[in-house]
Amino acid sequence: MTTTVHPSVARARRRRTAVPYLLLAPALVAFGVFKAYPVVDSLLLSFTTGSGAAARPAGLANYRRLLDDPLFWTALRNTAEILVVQVPLMLGLALLMAVGINSALVRWRAVWRLGVFMPAVTGLVATGVMFAFLLDSRHGAVNWLLDAIGLPVVDWFGDPFWARMAVVLVLTWHYTGYNAVIYLAGLQGVPKELYEAAMVDGAGPVRRFTAVTVPALRPVLLFTVVLSTIGTLQLFDEPYVLTGGGPDNATLTVSMYLYQNGFRYFDFGYASAIAYALTLLVSVLGAVQTRLMGEREK
Repeated sequence: MTTTVHPSVARARRRRTAVPYLLLAPALVAFGVFKAYPVVDSLLLSFTTGSGAAARPAGLANYRRLLDDPLFWTALRNTAEILVVQVPLMLGLALLMAVGINSALVRWRAVWRLGVFMPAVTGLVATGVMFAFLLDSRHGAVNWLLDAIGLPVVDWFGDPFWARMAVVLVLTWHYTGYNAVIYLAGLQGVPKELYEAAMVDGAGPVRRFTAVTVPALRPVLLFTVVLSTIGTLQLFDEPYVLTGGGPDNATLTVSMYLYQNGFRYFDFGYASAIAYALTLLVSVLGAVQTRLMGEREK
């Protein structure tokens, strides 16, 4: 038996069905215009050479050029070296900081949380300018302090090694508190019964940290490791403001090299190829980290 739906009821149903799409329409249009279109256009641009009306198809020439470009590999090596040093240092300090703040012996936790998080809300350009003054070889406060306690001063921006360490220092100062607050939120979700059971079994502070705290925080650790890795691979602001990529390209990162090709040399096709090479690298590393830490969790 067929049920006949009154036209007014059918119209009401269509209106109710259309309402969610109407509400989503502004966000979908904005996503399409400002996200999806630039991504697709950049991909198409990576297969061209020249700029503007002079752009012409180039096939895979830009990607082949990447393989033979020594400056690209220098930028990639610099980024990798900063990543390998900075991410473990920052996350290790953040975890220890979070455990300290979470201790029952600490008072005024809200004040401590605010204090450790403050660097994260400082603008990246302002942070770079501030550390440029602090690490100045002649008049910087850091070298003045080193000299005052009898240690040799450091040529922070003239020596390639110390220039990279200056970038690591700035990144660690800026993002450690941000990750510490994330870890602190995770620690507050760990059942106290686990620590009490470990204490009954005779576990000391170090053993409780390795056997209870770290396993309980594994999903949070995975989140921060992947997020920090992606952020460091896209590193631009700090070395751009602090060192300008010098000395002798020692702090040139992949994102800075992309910027130089796109907005200094107006080679947008090659810059787009660099962007997609970086996207592929970020995706592969993120997938590998997720897979490895996920297998450990099992």
